[in-house]
Amino acid sequence: MHIHILGICGTFMGGVAALAREAGHKVTGCDAGVYPPMSDQLRALGIDLIEGFDADQMALKPDVWVIGNVVSRARKPDGSPKFPLMEAILDAGAPYTSGPQWLAENVLQGRHVLAVAGTHGKTTTTSMLAWILEADGLQPGFLVGGVPENFGLSARLGAKAHTGGGTPLFVIEADEYDTAFFDKRSKFVHYRPRTAILNNLEFDHADIFENLAAIERQFHHLVRTVPPSGRVVVNGLEESLARVLHQGCWSEVRSFGATVSDYSSSGEPSDFEVLQQGRPVGRVQWALGGVHNQLNALAAIAAAEHVGVAPADAARALGQFQNVKRRMELRGTVRGIAVYDDFAHHPTAIRTTVDGLRRQLQAGQRILAVFEPRSNTMKLGTMKSQLPWSLEQADLAFCHSGGLDWDAAEALAPMGARAQVAGDIDTLVREVAAAAREGDRILCMSNGGFGGIHAKLLAALGANAA
Repeated sequence: MHIHILGICGTFMGGVAALAREAGHKVTGCDAGVYPPMSDQLRALGIDLIEGFDADQMALKPDVWVIGNVVSRARKPDGSPKFPLMEAILDAGAPYTSGPQWLAENVLQGRHVLAVAGTHGKTTTTSMLAWILEADGLQPGFLVGGVPENFGLSARLGAKAHTGGGTPLFVIEADEYDTAFFDKRSKFVHYRPRTAILNNLEFDHADIFENLAAIERQFHHLVRTVPPSGRVVVNGLEESLARVLHQGCWSEVRSFGATVSDYSSSGEPSDFEVLQQGRPVGRVQWALGGVHNQLNALAAIAAAEHVGVAPADAARALGQFQNVKRRMELRGTVRGIAVYDDFAHHPTAIRTTVDGLRRQLQAGQRILAVFEPRSNTMKLGTMKSQLPWSLEQADLAFCHSGGLDWDAAEALAPMGARAQVAGDIDTLVREVAAAAREGDRILCMSNGGFGGIHAKLLAALGANAA
């Protein structure tokens, strides 16, 4: 089968492309404004990438067009279509489908699917769970919205049957964002998991959801698809998830996080005991920090136990977990100043990421938080009032305000002189480099490429030393 993917460089669609290629299909795709790590991974797989969405791609004549949710029927100011290729597909009556639908029909059928849902931590928790199963010899397939360092790739099919001849396993990051312009259901309703993690839930995606209740409704749609023999792993600290389960749950439930939960912890996030119903059953000692990662670990351990991995073995495996690219990834050190890259973009994620780094530092070491409000929700300004709260643990904050329709300086005013705003990347780099001193940790946060700011910062810091 030849599939051509529109929006191939998104983290999800890039993973679909990798799975299709591994399954023996011919894969081509198109996108605009590509950036690593996904573009690097696709080229390494020998997948041809076409820049843009021009209608002349119809000449490829694939068996099916797979449509990413970046594609729409939108028009430019002059009235011409923003995605002429999509218009041509519709005019021709050519076969098309969404990425989640293609995945469900061609990869997930016949597998025990373990789905990881939540506003935050999906990528990291999915990676943790996949690694736990791998370390136990279960050879799972997986699709992650990033590149887990333990595997070096974001997706693979996995074994057709795991050791012992059981049903093959597939771990998937389960996103609540909508499927495609022609299918407004959340992506995760396509996956039909037998094991579902509900990691946390708060308001996000203000461009498609009216309020938190609307997202809770989608999460309950996911719960409805879990079979009676399945397991729902739920964060016991989240009132929003309690409301989701109150709407009805027909599967086994295991909670984590709270003192009274089925799975809890004792100790610091970098070294803690795992408790199952109050009894010690394992110990996690690893390089990760932050309470959010401690909770992610408990969720992964509870889900792995559902497919036969003892909590002690799961905890031991996490000791070898290497995190995910763009999750507190050290990009370089110059003059004793470290530059990190992280995917955080929601205020809560920014806060937990900064707090996790703060816990690892010595007294006197500073955090310079550099961020861009790039997600659809942040661009709308829906959560701008939360930014000072999210940056409380940062010594200095630097915001890239390019492309915003709201006043970032006004939103950050409660931080006083600790916050600076720049309308372009080069100015931002100069401001950060001028403020940085030996021992500082520069934490760059964005869900996009951030204009290559990491390399520019390292170069600027090196130039200042010359």
